[in-house]
Amino acid sequence: MVNLDRIDRSILNILQRDDRISNQNLAEKVGLSPPACLRRVRRLRDEGIIMAEVALIDPRLVGRYINVIVEVEMVRDQLDIYEAFKRKMNSAPEVTQCYQVTGEVDFMLILMVEDMESYETFTRKYLSTDANLSKFRTLISLRRDKFSTAIPL
Repeated sequence: MVNLDRIDRSILNILQRDDRISNQNLAEKVGLSPPACLRRVRRLRDEGIIMAEVALIDPRLVGRYINVIVEVEMVRDQLDIYEAFKRKMNSAPEVTQCYQVTGEVDFMLILMVEDMESYETFTRKYLSTDANLSKFRTLISLRRDKFSTAIPL
């Protein structure tokens, strides 16, 4: 864990909302000179705190209308089975998030698909054919009421 001061947290909070802000405007908002602000942002990148800078896309505008949550149970608690499943999910373009979890299920998947036919194709290709998968349960999101990539600091 990296020790962040008040200014680092302020910089990160602003960048999480708007990564396209100019260094000049960012420096003004956090009360630093532009060179000092730029040094801090570079340090945050170099230390890996800022992992990536990406564009967030509205899924509906690119044809991904259905958000699917899938609970997955494996047949056994075995590291090689888990690793193989994670590799398979990393290769599936429909899977936007994959979490290995505790509790009654082993994995939670978040998918974005065009339609139910696309989801059915996904299940046939990646889930139904996996001999190490005991069962899966599908939850279809009716709407997305909250979505954020920001981490509260």
